[in-house]
Amino acid sequence: MTAPTEPEAPPADAPRRLRASDAQREAVVHQLHGAVGLGLLTVEEGHERTATAYAARYVDELHPLTHDLPDPAPEAPGWRAVASSASLQARTSLLGAPSWSAARRRRRRVVLVVGVLVALLLVAAVVAAAIAGSGDYGYGPGYYHHWHD
Repeated sequence: MTAPTEPEAPPADAPRRLRASDAQREAVVHQLHGAVGLGLLTVEEGHERTATAYAARYVDELHPLTHDLPDPAPEAPGWRAVASSASLQARTSLLGAPSWSAARRRRRRVVLVVGVLVALLLVAAVVAAAIAGSGDYGYGPGYYHHWHD
């Protein structure tokens, strides 16, 4: 059985090379697939560069694979980021602070009371709508309006 080999220490003046992660390789491969789909690369070029990307050990080996391609369009942040931003804005506006614990005690009470009142009002509105929508308005089941003839 052979002992594992220790990596050689690079010379002191050599630039530091960082290892590429699977996520970095996948990002490059995703960009290459997009380039093939747009016709920027042939299928053969895409296949060759994809194989090189998967074989890359260091980050500096990935950049040459996409240096002649346009930068990918930035992706929208998505609804989670929008909801998080809206939540922070609402907390800051209502509490005067970004978190419940950082808000003043009196302001927390006011927000809590108003929140409970709004919740009760919402429940009352739902109950009223259910009661109003459940009746037959005095006509009875199967009542036929004769004026529709």
